[in-house]
Order: sequence, then C-alpha cells, then structure tokens
Amino acid sequence: MIMEWYWALALLLGGAVFLLIIGLPVAFAFFAANIAGAWFFMRGEVGLSLMPIEYALSIAQFSLVPVALFVLMGEILFQTGVAFRSINAIDKLISGVPGRLSIVSIAGGSVFSSLSGSTIANTAVLGNLLLPDMLKRGYHPSLAIGPIVAVGGIAMLIPPSSLAVLLASLAERSITDLLLAGVVPGLLMLALFILYVLIRCRLNPALAPSTPSEQTLRGWARWKPFFQDVLPLMAIFAVVVGSIFFRIAAPEEAAALGCIAAALISAAYRRLTLATLIKALRETAKINVMLLFIIVGSMTFAQVLQISGATNGVLQLINSISFSQWTAMATMMLLLLFLGCFLDQISMILLTLPFFLPLADSLGMNSTWLMVMMLIAMEVSLLTPPFGLLLFVMKGVAPDNIRITQIYRAAMPFILLELAVMVFLIAYPEVALWLPHNMR
Repeated sequence: MIMEWYWALALLLGGAVFLLIIGLPVAFAFFAANIAGAWFFMRGEVGLSLMPIEYALSIAQFSLVPVALFVLMGEILFQTGVAFRSINAIDKLISGVPGRLSIVSIAGGSVFSSLSGSTIANTAVLGNLLLPDMLKRGYHPSLAIGPIVAVGGIAMLIPPSSLAVLLASLAERSITDLLLAGVVPGLLMLALFILYVLIRCRLNPALAPSTPSEQTLRGWARWKPFFQDVLPLMAIFAVVVGSIFFRIAAPEEAAALGCIAAALISAAYRRLTLATLIKALRETAKINVMLLFIIVGSMTFAQVLQISGATNGVLQLINSISFSQWTAMATMMLLLLFLGCFLDQISMILLTLPFFLPLADSLGMNSTWLMVMMLIAMEVSLLTPPFGLLLFVMKGVAPDNIRITQIYRAAMPFILLELAVMVFLIAYPEVALWLPHNMR
C-alpha cells in the first residue's frame, strides 16, 4: 500500500506511543505496531507470514549472549546477599567523613549497580537499607534521598551494563566499545556527586549531623571490612572489564567469566546454595524472556519503518535543515529528555534508535559517542519529574511521611550535575571515546 511517509510515521510511531500511554506492555505495543505495518506496507498476508522469520532472525544473534549472562551475574550476587556486604564495609571505611551515609549511598550504590546492572534494584535496596537510618539520624531529605535515586542510574554507564549491551546489540555496533566508553563518564558523575555532598555538608553541617559512633573506627578495624567485602566483589568488575580491556576475552566470554567469578565468590562467602542458585536462574529466565520479546518487537519495528519510507522521510527532512553534528546531538538529547518524562528507557530506545542511528551515520557522527550520550540522557530521564521511574521506586520504599514533591526537589541538584556532564561530553566527545580509542 502506497502512503506518504508522514502518514506512515503517524500510523506506526503514533500507534506504538498511544498503546504505551494506555498501559500496554512495551513488547505487545510494538508487536501490534508491527502487525499493522506488515499488513499495510508488506502486502497484507504475505507480510504477516514473513514476520515469524524476522522474529527468529532478530534473536538468533550471538551478540545478545552478554545480556543474559550479565543479568545472571547480578541475580547471583543479589539472591545470595553478597553484594550487600560491600555497603556496610564502605560505611566503616569512611566513618567520620561529613555526610558519611550520603557518601555510602553513592559509593556503595556504584559498587552494587556495577555488579547488578539494575537501576530499580539498586534504588530499592539502598532505599530500604539506608534511607530510614539517614532520616532517623537527622539527615535532610535532600541529602538522604537525592544520592540514592541519583546513583541508581549509574548502572546504565558502569560495566557491566545490561542496557548498554542491549543498546549496542540493537544498533549492531561494538558492545566492547560502548562498555568501555561508559567508564569515564560514569566515574566523572560519581566524583561530582561525592564532591557535591562534601561541599554542602561543609557549608551546612546541620544537613547531615554526625554522631559519636561515626568517629570510633581506626586503623585495621576501619580497613578490614573493605579488604574482606569490597575488594573480592571488585574482582568481578576487574574480571569483566579487564578481560575486555586487555583483549583476553570478547564481551560474551567476559560475561561468562563474570558469572563464574560471582558464583565462586558467593561460594567462598558460603552463601551460594542450591536454593539461591535456582532462584537466580529463575529470575534470570523471567527477565531475559521479557528482553527477548522486546528485542523481537523492536528489530522488526525498525525494518517496517524502513520499508514504509518513514525513516528516509525523516532523514531527508532533517538533512534539509542542515544540522551539524553538535546541533543534531543536542536536538536528539533534548528529545530523549522530553520522552523520559513519560516513557521508560527501553521504549525510548525502540522509538528513537531507528531514526538516530541513520542520522548519525549521515552526519559522520561516531556511533559510540551517540550511544553513550543516549545512555546519559536516559539516566537523567530516570530522575525527571513527573514520571521518572526511580522517583516512584523511591516513593515506594520511603517512609509514608515523605512526599513525592520532596523526592523531586532532592533529585534536582543531581539532575543538574548529570546535565552538566552531558553538555561537557557534547562539547568534548573525546573524553567518552578515550578509553575505547586507546584499546584499538
């Protein structure tokens, strides 16, 4: 069926967005759009008969293996409870530092997020463990809530990031480059978060009152938990990133090594049992089935957009405006920040990647830079009112007297810090690309 590209775009993209808005799960929203697109643009029943073949080809890719294995690695550490030990160890290590518990939430959350790769789990766990104690000790809500919700998004950048692997797989670009490119921006954000907390606590100590118990640890008693409970877990990070960095293993093999390391360390702590392993495998299967359905829907959706002429029509329209690389990047980031107010991160990837990637290629833009910037924009969108996902996760675990408006205000300084990093990386893309470029 012949249709102008803008009507095709309205039918496919508008239909998918409408179904998402009314609450249909992401995978089913894209399946419905695909069925409509196949019927209208791929000769009706012929197009529908080809869809199962396209679905099979979409997931029969070896590059998707790291997604499943990184999820399994995180589930092993989560279900055995081993990841939680690092939070207590970091707490003891920095006793006496202003805003100690806020920094614990940032440092501990970065370790936990790098091991689990789950933003929701990171925020829920830290909210349950640290928030009640911080409020009880008189911490201002801005320094109790803000660091917890902010650090949850770091899981998108610090390897092993399941979302980064998924994004690179859908874009059919190097998973290794994207994982390495996320390291420097992630560490930069963590440094800014900690610096912000220290400065605020120095200027106004009443925001994070200290107690005498925070000053008691000295010498080996302060460092022993770090060596016992943090360094072993950081060994998993070293195995995954180090094996990729030194080209010992491909991302798929590095993910498998990470699972083995997680299982061995859990066993060394005597926390790995048959019951916890079965539960980890079961939760991994649930998550991966969901992801595979989403991948199937998104890959076919991109093909239907291409066949309908919508992708080429949008690109021709954009090219007629004569965007430069930097203005195009800024425009794409603004669009992602806007979509993040209403949609989840996977939906944002599926809706925008079919347009962003061809545009980046047409402008000669580095695709790894684009994908890192997309991850940062989606990280910011997790905190963006009114519908930032982590804001509602925090509301769910926070005490009843904490209002959603307080959570919004607590997140705002960290949103500004993340936006500052985004602007910096738009101006200086070589900062994000330094690590992957030096690995070639």
